[in-house]
Amino acid sequence: MPLAAEPRGRRLAITMDDFAWRNIPEAWRGRANATLLQTLARRHLQAAVFVAGRNIDDQAGLALVRRWGDEGHIIGNHTYSHRNFNADDVNVAAYEADVERNEKLLSPLPGYTKMLRFPMLKEGETAKNRDAMRAWMHEHGYRNGHVTIDTSDWYYDARLRDHLRADPKFDVFRYGKPYIAHILECAERYDSLARDVLGHSPAHTVLLHYNLTNTLFLDDLLAALEGAHWTLIPAGEAFADLVFRSEPKTVPAGESLIWALAKERGGFESRLRYPGEDSVYEQAKLDRLGL
Repeated sequence: MPLAAEPRGRRLAITMDDFAWRNIPEAWRGRANATLLQTLARRHLQAAVFVAGRNIDDQAGLALVRRWGDEGHIIGNHTYSHRNFNADDVNVAAYEADVERNEKLLSPLPGYTKMLRFPMLKEGETAKNRDAMRAWMHEHGYRNGHVTIDTSDWYYDARLRDHLRADPKFDVFRYGKPYIAHILECAERYDSLARDVLGHSPAHTVLLHYNLTNTLFLDDLLAALEGAHWTLIPAGEAFADLVFRSEPKTVPAGESLIWALAKERGGFESRLRYPGEDSVYEQAKLDRLGL
C-alpha cells in the first residue's frame, strides 16, 4: 500500500515573545537582533514580536525593538511586568494598568499594533476575571494575539543556557535537532487537533521566543517547516484568519487557541493536557539525550 501523501496547504506565521535580549549569553547577545531579522528577511517573512516592557525599558532595548518595526514586523503588547494573569493574587485593574504602561512605552514605535498576548498564555483563572479582561480589551481596542501552536522552546533555551553557565565550551549545536524536532512535533499535533475541531487547517501562529535557541536555529527551523510542507506566511495574514475572533468560554482561560476551542467543544479530553505545553513534558527526553 502506498504511503499517504503529506498534508499540504498548511500555513504558519512566526511569533516571538518577551524580547528578553539580556538573557542571551554575551557571546551571542550583540548579534542576536541582526541574526533574527536577517533570517526573516531572507524569506521576506513578516513576524509578530510580543514585547514585555520590562525587558526593553531603556534606550538600548527600545532601539533593538524599533528595528523590528522599521523592517515591517508587528510589535504587540505582552504586558510590562510579564505577570501570570492566573495567579492567586491577581488584581484585574492592576493588570490592565500594566498593559497600559507597556502601551505607552511601545506605541510610539513603528509597527505597534493593539494586540495583547497574555504571558504564559494565561487568560484568567475564573470566568469573572476572564470576562472582565475581555471587556476591557474590547473597550480599549485590543485584539488577543492568540497562539495556535504552543511550544516549550523557552525550556530548551533555559537548559541550553544552564549548560553554558556550567561549561562555556559546551557545544550549543547539540540542541539543534532536538529543538527543531520538538517544534515540528508541536506543529503537527496542534494542526491535527485543529482539523478535527474546526474541520480544516487554519492559518497558524507558532509560539517562539526571542532567545539564544532561536538566534542559533531559527533559519534551520524555518527550512525544516518548509520541508514538512508548511507554507510560511506573514503574521498579519495569519491574524486575519476568522479563527482569531474566537473567544472560548473555558476556565481556566487561555493555552493555545486550538486547545481552548477543543476543550470548549468537548470530546477531546484524551488529547488535552494541562498546561498544554510545559517543561515537565520535555524534561525526561532532554535528560536522556544528556541535554
